[in-house]
Amino acid sequence: MVPKYPLLTTIFAFVALVSSHDHHAQIKKHMESDGIVPQILADAPPAHLFVTYPNGKKVHLGEELTPSEVKDEPQVKWDAASTKYYTLVMFDPDAPSRSDPSFADVKHWLVGNIQGGDVSTGDVIAEYFGSGPPKDTGLHRYIFLVYEQKERLTFDEPRSLKLSRAHRLKWSLKEFVKKYNLGAAVAGDYFKAKWEPYVDERNKNVTNN
Repeated sequence: MVPKYPLLTTIFAFVALVSSHDHHAQIKKHMESDGIVPQILADAPPAHLFVTYPNGKKVHLGEELTPSEVKDEPQVKWDAASTKYYTLVMFDPDAPSRSDPSFADVKHWLVGNIQGGDVSTGDVIAEYFGSGPPKDTGLHRYIFLVYEQKERLTFDEPRSLKLSRAHRLKWSLKEFVKKYNLGAAVAGDYFKAKWEPYVDERNKNVTNN
């Protein structure tokens, strides 16, 4: 079927292409500045991942958020295809500190087989666990990424409960992506956080199993 207004269709397609390029360039600029690209990711995701917490705080290109501001599971949105499956990841590459990342990566949230962008439909591998940098370790980077799966997957991974450290430390994003053939992330964003007294209070309820 020939479009009724072919010129307008072409213009809209061009604008969308330019907008996509601008998003990628903006994300890449910030991720390069904060040592994420190419040290952690070979390239920046092509699109923004929109992460909004229940208190209204939003994740935006490395801006600082406090651990108490991100303690609850956020809403996550991206340009998802209704027929596709996705994997959502949040991790900290700076544990226990950026200068000594011997516990990295730390898995803070991991959900696979998300249908069409609705996180509630996914298989939760690691329940959401907000940021909690140790005292005197400076700013940590907390990175959110979404990967488009080629098909529905069977994840052979141990589960991590909300207030448990079990199976979170010394995780490898690269090995996980390779194991499940996820390719490059299709959307992403990140924030930074440092210790505050709330972290010590929260950790009183955290277990190791």
